[in-house]
Amino acid sequence: MIGALLLLCLQNLPLGARPESKDMTIDASVRAAVIAEAAKDLEENYVFPDVAKRMAEMLAEKQKSKAYDRIESAKAFAKQLTDDLQAISHDKHLRVRYEETAQPPVPTGEANEEREPSAEELAEFRAEAARNNFGFVKVERLEGNVGYVDFREFVPAVIAREKATQVMGFLADTDALIFDLRKNGGGSPDQIAWICSYLFEGRVHLNDLYFRPGDRTEEFWTNPDVPGAKYVGKDVYVLTSDYTFSGAEEFAYNLKTQKRATLVGETTGGGANPGGMSRLHEHFSMFLPMGRAINPITKTNWEGVGVEPDVEVAADKALLKAQVLALEKLIAAQPDVLPFERKQALAARQAELEGKVAKR
Repeated sequence: MIGALLLLCLQNLPLGARPESKDMTIDASVRAAVIAEAAKDLEENYVFPDVAKRMAEMLAEKQKSKAYDRIESAKAFAKQLTDDLQAISHDKHLRVRYEETAQPPVPTGEANEEREPSAEELAEFRAEAARNNFGFVKVERLEGNVGYVDFREFVPAVIAREKATQVMGFLADTDALIFDLRKNGGGSPDQIAWICSYLFEGRVHLNDLYFRPGDRTEEFWTNPDVPGAKYVGKDVYVLTSDYTFSGAEEFAYNLKTQKRATLVGETTGGGANPGGMSRLHEHFSMFLPMGRAINPITKTNWEGVGVEPDVEVAADKALLKAQVLALEKLIAAQPDVLPFERKQALAARQAELEGKVAKR
């Protein structure tokens, strides 16, 4: 399952901007094929069998009542199917996608094959990830010796572990750390565990993922032996927004339930059911959630409700608020360390937060 999960994560990385697909006209035969394949895949693999059955029945009823007959736009059809499926499942991961470029059929016997990605696939994904700096957009030392990292995706550890280690090494000597996940849409659970490993001593149970195919559960723990210095004994802050989703929510939820970080910002998007792309037709695919997260502490997850911040503030003010919180605590705990720099930075950030000066 680990190999299959890795392959799904690689194939569905949001690396780079997808080119906008030109719309196309579809006919009844295409609509029927897409609906039939979607219903089949849902009933066989969607994480909740009872919900899958209801969605398949809904699709059959709409097909019988000719509800989709007037939809000739491929884009409109994909959107309508997504809306209809989400109306029943309330699963924000579940969606139908249209692609202008035709996708080849999956070879017989490989549709549900659990395999490791090939060397060629890994090389291709790594090259694409490298062009986007493995998801890391900005890593810096803010005033007052507060570390800051803005990253937009958790690229699988097999190709991004080294970069994450370099990032944590750069931040190792800061006195507080801010993870900015406000524009992070998720990614691989093994990279989440790798980064979390720097924040804990020993081996900590972070999360489990149950998958309906194979009726299996994968456990995710911190690694006690990561390279370089651990970031322990120092405060951590995580910035969130309503865009923060999926794996980024897991990262925030892991740290919140372990009482390892203070979450600052907005309640997250609410997607806790991992999965992968299912080919429905040469121009249509469906992101099919086949699993669900199970936190070892709460025994549940954030599906449909999101992860609530500890300090609620508008997303565009979350960084300022986290800086203020970090600086106030550092000044109180370390009054003789960078006293002028920290007090000056705190006054400036408070003024920005209160709207007394223009934001930088």
